[in-house]
Amino acid sequence: MAANTLFYAKIVLMKPIIQYDDFAKLDLRVGTVIDCIEKEGSEKLLRLTVDFGKEGERIIFSGIKKWYSPADLKSKQFVFVINLEPRKIMDEYSEGMLMAAEGKDGTPQPLKPKSKTPAGSKIL
Repeated sequence: MAANTLFYAKIVLMKPIIQYDDFAKLDLRVGTVIDCIEKEGSEKLLRLTVDFGKEGERIIFSGIKKWYSPADLKSKQFVFVINLEPRKIMDEYSEGMLMAAEGKDGTPQPLKPKSKTPAGSKIL
């Protein structure tokens, strides 16, 4: 059995392997949440207004209302994907995605920089 085949056979919980060029298309940036409200009519969504510095402000929806209140996110910095095609959610468009890791109990843990970082900074 080839080494690559053995490597891939051991991975059972991972999504399919992608080419580096596909990953390189993602534009990951630090954003500062300047406003956050519960999306009216939704049990899951928070509506974030996020500052990305020179890239401007964007509206981003996140389905984390079960675990976080708007106050938990306001004025804090997190990592976002900012070059996703806008997606209509209810009556508005979401212009990115908040990145989060899955915690021990399944609770999303939003990714954030270790210290204060200029809004819009690229994730390298």
